[in-house]
Amino acid sequence: MTADTMKTVHGAEHDHHDHDSSSITIFGFWIYILTDLMIFGCLFAVYATLDPSYGVAMYFPTMLDANGQVVAFSAKELFELPFVLVETFVLLFSSITYGFAMIAAHNSKKSQVLLWLLVTFILGATFIGMEIYEFYHLVHMGNGPTSSATMSAFFTLVGTHGLHVTAGLLWMLVMIAQVAGKGLTNKVNTRLSCLSLFWHFLDIVWICVFTFVYLKAYTVGVM
Repeated sequence: MTADTMKTVHGAEHDHHDHDSSSITIFGFWIYILTDLMIFGCLFAVYATLDPSYGVAMYFPTMLDANGQVVAFSAKELFELPFVLVETFVLLFSSITYGFAMIAAHNSKKSQVLLWLLVTFILGATFIGMEIYEFYHLVHMGNGPTSSATMSAFFTLVGTHGLHVTAGLLWMLVMIAQVAGKGLTNKVNTRLSCLSLFWHFLDIVWICVFTFVYLKAYTVGVM
């Protein structure tokens, strides 16, 4: 066997090993996502139990007016649906831009990967900024996490999702640095694929939050 042939065989074995390692890593990350799914499932169940719009409990978000009388908020007073709708589209668009980054990665276009990751990061950061504003607005109105059982469940559910998005943004910064410094190696591409699964998973969870929390509240009329 010639030296060139040995190098070719060795290179093929190395690529096969990297492929197997990448498959195992992605499979392991799928298991993590399933565990995360169970956590969010529990949070949704708790919220449904405490939310009066689901007809199970009667814990209404309330505050005291100038005369000391208890005032219950309707969903339209509590949530700004147009604002949350914009927030939702921002996150959904970030999922699309991340998809463009993955397409560029498969085509080995480093500069385009960096561009789309940066755009995705900006959209994700915008989403978090809007969520922080919404939390501030609710607390300012007197509907903080300690105002009622419903709001406690709301802040826990939405806040947990927000923490996941924040973790995804930090991970994205790391990936931007790795793509810029190491290029689109097999390991970097595998990490990009794992982050892609994580980011799209958060989009799906947010669609559920928007539907079962905000949209449901508006449909019923009272939080």
